[in-house]
Amino acid sequence: MSAATAMSPSTSFSNSLNSCPSWIKWQSSPSQRTTFFIPRAAAASPDNGKGNKRKPKAKKTSPTTTTESMTPEQQTPPPQQQQQVSLSLDDVNPVGLGRKSRQIFDDVWRKFSGLGQISRTTRSDEREALDALLIREGPMCEFAIPGAQNTTVLVVGATSRIGRIVVRKLMLRGYAVKALVRKADQEVLDMLPRSVEIVIGDVGDPSSLQAAVEGCNKIIYCATARSTITGDLYRVDHQGVSNLTKALQDYNNRLAQLRAGKSSKSKLLIAKFKSEDSLNGWEVRQGTYFQDVIASKYDGGMDAKFEFTETGQAVFSGYVFTRGGYVELSKKLSLPLGSTLDRYEGLVLSVGGNGRSYVVILEAGPSADTTQSKLYFSRINTKVGFCRVRVPFSSFRPVKPDDPPLDPFLVHTLTIRFEPRRQRPVEGSAGMKQDPRSFKLILEYIKALPTGQETDFILVSCTGLGVEPNRREQVLKAKRAGEDSLRRSGLGYTIIRPGPLMEEPGGQRALIFDQGNRISQGISCADVADICVKALHDSTARNKSFDVCHEYVPEQGRELYELVAHLPDKANNYLTPALSVLEKNT
Repeated sequence: MSAATAMSPSTSFSNSLNSCPSWIKWQSSPSQRTTFFIPRAAAASPDNGKGNKRKPKAKKTSPTTTTESMTPEQQTPPPQQQQQVSLSLDDVNPVGLGRKSRQIFDDVWRKFSGLGQISRTTRSDEREALDALLIREGPMCEFAIPGAQNTTVLVVGATSRIGRIVVRKLMLRGYAVKALVRKADQEVLDMLPRSVEIVIGDVGDPSSLQAAVEGCNKIIYCATARSTITGDLYRVDHQGVSNLTKALQDYNNRLAQLRAGKSSKSKLLIAKFKSEDSLNGWEVRQGTYFQDVIASKYDGGMDAKFEFTETGQAVFSGYVFTRGGYVELSKKLSLPLGSTLDRYEGLVLSVGGNGRSYVVILEAGPSADTTQSKLYFSRINTKVGFCRVRVPFSSFRPVKPDDPPLDPFLVHTLTIRFEPRRQRPVEGSAGMKQDPRSFKLILEYIKALPTGQETDFILVSCTGLGVEPNRREQVLKAKRAGEDSLRRSGLGYTIIRPGPLMEEPGGQRALIFDQGNRISQGISCADVADICVKALHDSTARNKSFDVCHEYVPEQGRELYELVAHLPDKANNYLTPALSVLEKNT
């Protein structure tokens, strides 16, 4: 992807109102950048990342101003006149009553906005009043998002620099928030608002995560290891992400069972290998890409088998020593009545083995005439041990370039192929390199992933900038492993890689969205938190990975972006135009 995107909020309401037309206008600049302007909503006010709303400036009073619009000093009569106060029409006119009601609302708003700053060190009576107000009235501001009150978000790393802002932004928008913490000591409690539900657990301990994901719809993962120990990096940044994705999937599966499989998150079971009978219908085949005399001179033999072992595992294993040879496991699909794959967005395979790569082949065409079928392939990688591999239908390419794109509705045969080409050397248990011409694939299940419009899991990763050089490689290795486990999980994901984090207000500078580790600037924690919250319901953010930082002027000849959009800070979701030009599944 060669183009990145920059987002910039307007500097003030008056400037945007005067300079922005009431429609979207595109114009080209001499530097080949394209700019579009969107007017700021009249009721919009900046969000400084802490959920506080700027107080509007007071209007000047005129000689005919009513008593409701005067200051308290103006309204108080001299002592000698206090006994002569009488009612007038101004006291009950609609304009005066409207101003009075706005004063009352502003007072309530000031108390409510304080919720973003309130901690457990605040006076108990103030905390109880604010909590009662939140429970009774809900979010009473323009930050509220429709449907947010029916959404529970689990924030992991809620006491981190980004997590604390994420929590307050979610609360001001009406979400129910759960925070996963390792210890509920007083220092941790003081960092979080009182209305946040705190769950004690450790991302490295899968058994402690079941209570954390209970009742949650989405997860925002802001946690990161604070030590340089490799074990901590693996536990938090890699295994922690994997454990949480599995916990959320297990919870969704339990919901699906309670709803008789009618949940929107229910997967379609294509094959489950739990007994010897489940191997029926699968055919083992072998072949070669070269059909000539020369290839026969390099025929070293090949063999493969698919069997159900005594340990209760379905194992596809063998070897290929023939030049250009391959072996494959294939079956004609038999879907439940009324089910078609066009309702799903891809496949997920739960497999284990020795870390080989494979080719998944789908055969699509009229089931009555297989001679009209066309082949589509996608390469997948596994790891030593067990893992889940996600294969979107969008990743399949036709074997013949002139064939049309894959239509999942017409898929009737699934094939898993092993070929020695493009195999990476993998170390064995004793540190010895394994022969890349042998393979072992343990199959647990194959399912179809339901289509989704929104993100289920938001992961805050990093670009590596700002990390000490002596530990950068270790950090990036753990972060990338966590990202890969999230992509393979089957959940809808958004992976955000911010530049070096800075402590400054959000919404003040333009943002660059890019892919390919090319950014070189930092970004405020508040801006990263805002991106996390906006990505919850933005369909363009689903299954996207991207880098983001503040806008900067690059060196000549190394321009990073072409699109610059000036948007209001919160009345418009800038992710939609920013991410629509970025590639998926990167």
